[in-house]
Amino acid sequence: MSILITGANGQLATEFIRRLGKSTAGRLIALTRAQLDITDAKMVSDALSRFRPGVVINCAAYNLVDDAEKDFDTALRVNAVGVRNLAAACRKVDALIVHYSTDYVFDGTKEELYTEEDAPHPINKYGETKLAGERVLADESDNFLLFRVSWVFGQGRQNFLYKISEWAKQNKVLRIASDQVSIPTSAEDIATTTLAALENGMRGTYHLTNGGYASRYEVARYYGEKCGLSSLILPVPSDFFPAAARRPYFSAMSNRKISNALAIRIPHWRDAVDRFVRRMEVR
Repeated sequence: MSILITGANGQLATEFIRRLGKSTAGRLIALTRAQLDITDAKMVSDALSRFRPGVVINCAAYNLVDDAEKDFDTALRVNAVGVRNLAAACRKVDALIVHYSTDYVFDGTKEELYTEEDAPHPINKYGETKLAGERVLADESDNFLLFRVSWVFGQGRQNFLYKISEWAKQNKVLRIASDQVSIPTSAEDIATTTLAALENGMRGTYHLTNGGYASRYEVARYYGEKCGLSSLILPVPSDFFPAAARRPYFSAMSNRKISNALAIRIPHWRDAVDRFVRRMEVR
């Protein structure tokens, strides 16, 4: 079975390509935005008709949370219209679509781990576009895997850990929000769990996160200690920073459903950060 990956330059796609590049030998098609713009329905239809993959893993996304407040139309085109285009094209060639959403579809008021049964209620435009993508996916197809993920980090620059490293190069003191709580989730573990779900023929909606939960501040402190950063890291409230988009207070999600379905234990976020740091040191 061939696998087509969209958004090939992103950190999640990079992890899939690293994993699948050798094992699928000629059956992996990884396309960048320039090669496949998912907001272009004809381009999507033509690509899937040409390659006829058995699985499409959609790693293309608009994930600039603050920018989405003023550029909602662009975010919606990528996160919802693009998903509809992919789902419709997948239906025509009988392909399974794997798509990723976010903990930001929740408002953060529950003060318990969110489950798949909880009703979404986003409080920012980015979350609205991701929820719209979930809904058009379900409308277009029943042959899908939808994973909600949170605070994804991996090889690349669009993640919190990379930003911490960059800030530390220029600042002796880093001030990090202590009132935003979720679960840092490794692209490596997302790829591992996704592939296991595919092997087991799973369908439906699942929360896919590492174990535990933490504030942005706690994550920064732990990562800084593991990397030996010399900067002092201090907790501050979110309103210390001017931001266009509101963030949920506690949007951590339970991964119990997928863990039980696969009979696995997804590693704790600290374990995932440890592995990330070791891989950075090797490079």
